[in-house]
Amino acid sequence: MLDAILAQTRNTALIVGIIALVGLLLQRKSATDVISGTAKTIMGFMIFNIGSSFIGTIVGNFTTLFNTGFGIQGVTTQVEVATAMALDTYGTEVALVLLVGFAANLLFAKFTPFKAIFLTGQHFLYFACVLALVFIAFDLPSVVTIIGGGIILGFCGAALPTLCQPFMNKITGDDKLAMGHFNCIGYAISGLIGKLFAKSNKETKSDSSSVKLPKFFSLFRDFIFSIAIFMVVLFYIAVFACVATGNLEAVTAMSGNDLWFVYPLLQGLQFAAGMSVLIYGVRQFIAEITAAFVAISEKYIPNSKPAVDCPAIFPFAPTAVVIGFVGSFVGGLFGMLLMILFKSPVIMIPAAGICFFSGGTCGVFGNAYGGWKGALAGSFVIGIGLVVLPLLLYPAFAQLGISGASFPNIDYNIIGTGIYNVLKIFIH
Repeated sequence: MLDAILAQTRNTALIVGIIALVGLLLQRKSATDVISGTAKTIMGFMIFNIGSSFIGTIVGNFTTLFNTGFGIQGVTTQVEVATAMALDTYGTEVALVLLVGFAANLLFAKFTPFKAIFLTGQHFLYFACVLALVFIAFDLPSVVTIIGGGIILGFCGAALPTLCQPFMNKITGDDKLAMGHFNCIGYAISGLIGKLFAKSNKETKSDSSSVKLPKFFSLFRDFIFSIAIFMVVLFYIAVFACVATGNLEAVTAMSGNDLWFVYPLLQGLQFAAGMSVLIYGVRQFIAEITAAFVAISEKYIPNSKPAVDCPAIFPFAPTAVVIGFVGSFVGGLFGMLLMILFKSPVIMIPAAGICFFSGGTCGVFGNAYGGWKGALAGSFVIGIGLVVLPLLLYPAFAQLGISGASFPNIDYNIIGTGIYNVLKIFIH
């Protein structure tokens, strides 16, 4: 009986359900709301698992084709895929790091000068995965992983948005919002790069709003559509590489009843469909947990500042978002080229989603002082970082079974690598 009870602690859907239950009870919600919210959270995580299992199979297919066609190890920088892999194996640790992180964020906002309350729950989840994996890589006890990872997560949620605040104030015109997206270091760097073009921007009045872009780029504002197009293109590249190198049989064996030249189209669209399911699940199970901590912060931390997701600032400079997307993607391709030239055993492939959201936000930050030139330069530099920096932690994560996908954002990799190297000094 005891073994059966202990085995339930590995059921991550149940764990996040209990977290939501506690949060709803702390808010003194009605019995109906408590039951409904808890059930929705558990179902949301189950939906997430369905999506993650589906896209995990497709990522495996792509990796096999890409590696066969090019003779190198290609890794997608799709954070949702890497998160799904981490939750599948280390779900309990990640869920508890997430819980401690939320609580620590409130405490840091209450008792330190860092007042940001991080409201982007899915990004808290992604960072919780990275921190949990860093501790697990050293085979540390679960309690150390959960408490240590949670405290660091909470501190980063409260403190990192501070780096972006001068630029956020410039972009929004007031001091009411903070940036709740764990690419804060990257956004601050992009803003600083934009400042290098400030004088030129004043002289030529080269704000991004004066730039006319093709309407085609507006299509990429639809996240699922951009993922679909990008994955279809990647699959065709991998398949044609297999054909060119005499490995057509590898494609036909994988495509089954589908024509080999139709197979890439179907796989790319199926990946996007799976991603849609996964994201729906994430949003559903994160919503109740985040709402609980928001209610607590509003009641007990009156001077706190909400740190919101990056699309909240897109309306302030929509053209800069598109410029940032393009600059980031080109930077990612340049970083990929550098890996090939320097014969990196692992090649990180830029993902459309990360380039649009993180790259687009870099564009807005670079544009704040530097106009379209700052938007383009800032996003290009950070685009390189989004594909190059994941190389630092990928070997350690691959040994834990998290391979074929990576965690691309700047904060994950700078903070995660720093902690990893500190632990390495004391443990090995």
